[in-house]
Amino acid sequence: MKFEPAEEDAELGASSDAVPTQTTGQVQATRIGGIADVTELLAGQAYLADRGLSTALYLSLVLPQPLLLEGEAGVGKTEAAKALAGGMGVELVRLQCYEGIDANQALYEWDYPRQLLHLRRAGEAGGGETDDLFAERFLVERPLLRAVRRGADCVLLIDEIDRADDEFEAFLLEILSDFQISIPEIGPVAASNPPAVIITSNRTRELHDALKRRCLYHWIDFPSLEREIEIVAARAPEVPERLARSAARAVSNLRNRLDLIKQPGAAETISWSRALHRLGEDRITPDNFDSGLGAVIKDHDDLAAVRSRAAEILDDLGDG
Repeated sequence: MKFEPAEEDAELGASSDAVPTQTTGQVQATRIGGIADVTELLAGQAYLADRGLSTALYLSLVLPQPLLLEGEAGVGKTEAAKALAGGMGVELVRLQCYEGIDANQALYEWDYPRQLLHLRRAGEAGGGETDDLFAERFLVERPLLRAVRRGADCVLLIDEIDRADDEFEAFLLEILSDFQISIPEIGPVAASNPPAVIITSNRTRELHDALKRRCLYHWIDFPSLEREIEIVAARAPEVPERLARSAARAVSNLRNRLDLIKQPGAAETISWSRALHRLGEDRITPDNFDSGLGAVIKDHDDLAAVRSRAAEILDDLGDG
């Protein structure tokens, strides 16, 4: 399925001051006809989504409403947003959250070095025009301003929001409510058609109810064994099926039998499969179990626990 821009886009996006309305959902609906289309669209980007995730993404597009994705690290939250943008043929605008991030780093900044250079050149030219010091050409876009300007032609990914502080989370609520930014020197910038918004969290802290109320919610769990084998095949087609099955079974045993500090996700299964494949292996055995283990286990205590119970992890892998 190829993404085709809706004919209504030009009309709906004609006014730069337009306030976002439910019409956006109708625009998205013309692009994606139903849940099955979302599943197919993601599969085209080598992302295998179950019906629950496809439904959540579809509703997020057609309502429209931000979608909050939670789950353990490595289960595919960020990749879902990337696959959605790639499948729809629109830009992915990513705001990576971190401790201490503030509004300026998320919205916009002025290019002070260029402004100073402009002033210097104006002075050397005999006091030329400097009233354009805060002109558009000196404005440095950050992700939120970029997303507001792009509107429905992008997917806004607010990644790992749980890493930001409470004040930044409150700031985001205001932006997500109307997708309008006021730049004192230029004026208001509004999205006539808001972008699709995906917010991810690893639950390192609890998010506020005010944010949750504004979002649809979906929890991405670890995949089943058979689905994980399919994921490895889709994301790493060079890996033999025997090795993919062996790695998926071993990772499943790691999750189910050991109380690890950092549970491996599907991303680690893919990395381990690729590592073993590059080492020339076609399945996991007692002899090569430790090879490339750093691709799947990322904590010293976890590594010691896995090595001490290797036999238990390997006891039902069989021939892969």
